[in-house]
Amino acid sequence: MSSSSPAVALVTCATFPDLWDDDHPLRDALRSRGVAVEAVRWDDESADWSRFDLTVIRSPWDYVARRDDFVAWAHRVPRLLNPAAIVEWNTDKVYLRDLAEAGIPTIPTTFVPPGATWAPPAEGEWVVKPTISAGAQDTGRYALPAQADLASAHVARLQAAGRTAMIQPYLAAVDSAGETAVLCTPDASGELSYSHAIRKGPLLTGPADGSIQPGDETIDPRVPSEAELAVARRALAAIPGGTEALLYARVDLIPGPDGEPTLIELELTEPSLFLRTAPDAAPRLAEAILKRL
Repeated sequence: MSSSSPAVALVTCATFPDLWDDDHPLRDALRSRGVAVEAVRWDDESADWSRFDLTVIRSPWDYVARRDDFVAWAHRVPRLLNPAAIVEWNTDKVYLRDLAEAGIPTIPTTFVPPGATWAPPAEGEWVVKPTISAGAQDTGRYALPAQADLASAHVARLQAAGRTAMIQPYLAAVDSAGETAVLCTPDASGELSYSHAIRKGPLLTGPADGSIQPGDETIDPRVPSEAELAVARRALAAIPGGTEALLYARVDLIPGPDGEPTLIELELTEPSLFLRTAPDAAPRLAEAILKRL
């Protein structure tokens, strides 16, 4: 840490020049502790990242169309959290293969890269989305066989744009139980552990049409079950390189057909942390950042 007030950059994008609203509690908690905090766009060519004691990725959500540039940027930034190696692994959802191979209960996923053929399942509800995305961008829900042509067209559009599509069954529990997002930050000993959790209500109503925006989800505090916490811990344990260098993680879970927690995503790069849903979350994260300075 420098001899003067430490400086921390909270990374954002042009859409949210003053950060996404949910990150304001973290900004304010750091400033109240004597930290000089700046919101900086990841693609700001004038930014001098070396002048910050720490750079924390928060809301750079326009990177999707420029993922290679974003990963290259992450590797150039000193003292970045979460680290560049994690950014590279976690910004392409093919990482779900690694977690499934590690024995983590995940939603069965079919990956369809450009040039590959895909035949829609005969029936059921299915979700189509790109492997590189943020939030629900370019994501659609399809009832088969009635919407098979729409689902196929969605996959074809992604492939034509050079993107890999991923197809997953739509789990009905999202309409009743909702998703559980388990948020993890370093505890007093520095170990990544449970901080708080929220419930996310259903978001996808039909084919992708670009209408979903950040903040559209219904968010409520939730107390996770022991089974959900157990799956979250298993998912963290499967992260390449371990969790020692991580500042945050979000484990998104939903009951599978058997009612047991199933991993939807493991968010390690730019997840919403829902800091406003837990009064102690932002101060706890600020203290963890102070220990890294």
